[in-house]
Amino acid sequence: MTRRIFEFQCPDGHISECFIDDSEVTTECRVCDKQAKRIVSAVSCSLDALSGHFPGETMKWAKNRQDVIRKERKANGE
Repeated sequence: MTRRIFEFQCPDGHISECFIDDSEVTTECRVCDKQAKRIVSAVSCSLDALSGHFPGETMKWAKNRQDVIRKERKANGE
């Protein structure tokens, strides 16, 4: 069996992660010891603006970077 990290939520709303066999769908809540069910985790992602794979993000990053450089130069009296 394969072990993975899953999120579980108990009836009281406590959410915890557990490294468990992928066939398991319930486990004890670490906070209240009630039976917690496996839930689908929200995905967190961010675009890598420097990769060039996302032209809009790359242009946004380049513009923001130029603004930062301009402000730094102005603050340094250049």
